[in-house]
Amino acid sequence: MSHSLSRLARLVPLVIALVAVLALAACGSTKEDQSSSSSSSSSSSSGSAENAGGEVKKDLEVAFLPKQINNPYFTISDKGGIDAVKALGSDGKRVGPSDASASSQVSYINTLTSQKVDAIAISANDPNAVVPALRKAMSQDIKVVTYDSDTAAEGRDMFINQASPEDLGRTEVQLLAKQIGNKGDIAILSATPNATNQNTWIDFMKDELKKPEYKDMKLVKVAYGNDDDQKSFQETQGLLQAYPDLKGIISPTTVGIAAAARYISSSPYKGKVKLTGLGTPNQLRKFVKDGTIQAFELWDPGKLGALAGYAAVNLASGTISGQEGDKFTAGDLGEYTVGKDGVVLLGKPQVFDKANIDDFDF
Repeated sequence: MSHSLSRLARLVPLVIALVAVLALAACGSTKEDQSSSSSSSSSSSSGSAENAGGEVKKDLEVAFLPKQINNPYFTISDKGGIDAVKALGSDGKRVGPSDASASSQVSYINTLTSQKVDAIAISANDPNAVVPALRKAMSQDIKVVTYDSDTAAEGRDMFINQASPEDLGRTEVQLLAKQIGNKGDIAILSATPNATNQNTWIDFMKDELKKPEYKDMKLVKVAYGNDDDQKSFQETQGLLQAYPDLKGIISPTTVGIAAAARYISSSPYKGKVKLTGLGTPNQLRKFVKDGTIQAFELWDPGKLGALAGYAAVNLASGTISGQEGDKFTAGDLGEYTVGKDGVVLLGKPQVFDKANIDDFDF
């Protein structure tokens, strides 16, 4: 009995040691499981943020690249964009060319890529010329948002469209037709021959003119002022000299319509040739009040730029990916949903005339 107790006494320390080892192993196993679980949870949370919302990041850098840095329209739109970016706690800046040639934006894209900005918001002068440079930027995880004028889809993550291209194209014809009694020769004074937005709107204008109610209206010429004030002024003069029976001009560009209004207002054509298109109230107020222009339309360019800014920050934060169905909040503008091909519509165009133009200040 004493011998047995002696053996038992010798075994007790061994058992205690074994229990301690097993306990340590169990603790280690528990710690590893928790780490794995935490990692899995973190990964799941990250994936959820990327695909279904989440907090926007701060201290991002968003660059706005307009068609022309000295175009008043883009001064307004880009201020709206930069203000929106700052409201989200990030930094915004604008760079760009002074001319609207097809490749003039490429060097700026390359510079922004080397600067490693988080997002580029660009209004493209040409739908294809900028794509290789933008794709290089995207390959370095720089998000690309187009606004006002789109690129080919492979060159960007999202496009912020000012309004439905069809709405804009058709309503331009409707506005002019009402002013000229659905009868007479008309012309279009556009921006550059390669401007994506202009060409899309013009296609819808041409299609609208095929309707029976416009059978007495004829589009005689599409002229290009290259979004340059002096050239647009000269093109207007040329149109009126070449087509003395011209009844109306549509200029779907803020530079073009202002230049055309300036020429017509001081010529014998004032009151005889109707002018409409896309412009800003502050730019065209005096021409509306002196009768050179009866009515024109546009969206709010500041809101367009702001929407591009909100989209850029959300993309760079990973809260949206630009896929159809993605939703994001754009400050006071409200919630927007990404549509087909990554397109987001700002809203319907606004018509301005003598009765309401003083209600707007942009």
